Amino acid sequence: MTVSSQDELEAVNRGFHELGYTDGLPIIPPTERRVAAMVEASGRAGDDSIGRIPPSWGDATVARVAANAVMAGCEPAHMPVVLAALRATLDSRFNLHGVQCTTHVTTPLVVVNGPAARELGVNGAANCFGQGWVANATIGRAVRLALVNIGGARPGEIDRATFGHPGKYTYCIAENEAESPWPPFSVESGGLAEGQSAVTVFAAEAPHNVNNHEYDPYRLLDAIARTIATPGANNFYVMGDYVVVLGVDHARILASAGWRRSHVQAYLFEKARLPVAILRHGGMYSSRVERNLWPRWVERESDLSLVPPVRQSQDLKIFVAGGAGPHSVVIPGWGTRAVTVAVEPA
Repeated sequence: MTVSSQDELEAVNRGFHELGYTDGLPIIPPTERRVAAMVEASGRAGDDSIGRIPPSWGDATVARVAANAVMAGCEPAHMPVVLAALRATLDSRFNLHGVQCTTHVTTPLVVVNGPAARELGVNGAANCFGQGWVANATIGRAVRLALVNIGGARPGEIDRATFGHPGKYTYCIAENEAESPWPPFSVESGGLAEGQSAVTVFAAEAPHNVNNHEYDPYRLLDAIARTIATPGANNFYVMGDYVVVLGVDHARILASAGWRRSHVQAYLFEKARLPVAILRHGGMYSSRVERNLWPRWVERESDLSLVPPVRQSQDLKIFVAGGAGPHSVVIPGWGTRAVTVAVEPA
């Protein structure tokens, strides 16, 4: 494919959109030269495969992923992170088939740790979930386009999301390691080595802000716990993981009082609970899935028995990101696990 004029560029965009290959925004045409440059930057052969993407089970060769990365506007240096994110979604713990087909709003959130985040300029500071950074916008978009074009999850067809959310265009941030008081998530929770570039993917709803000006760690975490405790969230019925992104100011308040990431997890696990009486009258209770997925110690017949949003405290995944200000965000899950993988060097 060659594109030599503005008219041809517009024609390519119209044609790709009519075929269902885009997200509704303009694309960069995936010319042979651009795709070849992206493949070369991956350090792998174009016909290498990272697996088959459900539900259509298209073969995710490096060249096919590269074409989607070009369309998304990625730079060649972004390619190893895009490949790592897609590999993580193919882990069985992520349940990509379900994520691709559900009526839920969920979509993969990509969080980058380590040198790759710094070298590529993936924003983990002010406005990290917002606009303004090429790496965030294009890496997240490339993952989504690959899931649609290789995996077949076109909206309104196989992708049956009732609403979706804006993260289905792109949903990618870095952890703010420079300002975090704790070790990187990929090291402390993901099990990777210090200094290793890593990607974590999580089947995520949109972020919900927690605006809290308290300097007392208990009051701060109580506000976050009450924000987590939402009976309409999947977590209270099907468990899985749950993400909390602590703003830098909030993380510093906690760390200065001697709290570690594990302490935050334990406290929120105890406090972010709802009684059976509330869950019995809403959410997914009527589906009866909770009978098998709630922890065994929950007294199902007791209205007063308290149900946690996850099965164990470690399932609350705590990141640190964002800029200055008394804000954190909570991000409910879909009922699956976050997966962390190393970024393979080119």
